[in-house]
Amino acid sequence: MDMEGRQPEAEKGEEDEVDWGTGSLRGRRHARALALQALYEVDASAHTVEAALAWVFDESAATAVVQRFAMELAQGAAAHAASLDVQIQQLAPAWPLSQLALVDRNLLRLSIYELTIDKRTPPKAIINEAIELAKLFGGDSAPRFINGVLGGLMESLAQSPKP
Repeated sequence: MDMEGRQPEAEKGEEDEVDWGTGSLRGRRHARALALQALYEVDASAHTVEAALAWVFDESAATAVVQRFAMELAQGAAAHAASLDVQIQQLAPAWPLSQLALVDRNLLRLSIYELTIDKRTPPKAIINEAIELAKLFGGDSAPRFINGVLGGLMESLAQSPKP
């Protein structure tokens, strides 16, 4: 500690880092982007989540904290993919799951997992991050589509009776 009681940067643990990532993607967005890339690979190639994460982590300069959060998200979304897909179909009935772009489908799985199962992050933050990732990885209409589906989910959650 210095004279003012602060910890020097070198002594801080990774959990205390403000900048969890490197490059243009930082922190939790970086972790979500890595999780999305892994889920995309699993969906496109039928690789295991672990193999996809290993490749994604090898190609990134993510810290251990970012990798841990990405792993939790990707494994959670993959483990609940069937129930998440049911929710996606209910929220976007005009779009058969097989016709959704891989990025959109996996971004929705990831976001709906965070909103309905993981619940560690405020919903507005999850939706904002999903829209930003849609802008980065999806097509021109992806941000509006993702926002619409997640907005519909939030409306249905607000109308659901609380336990």
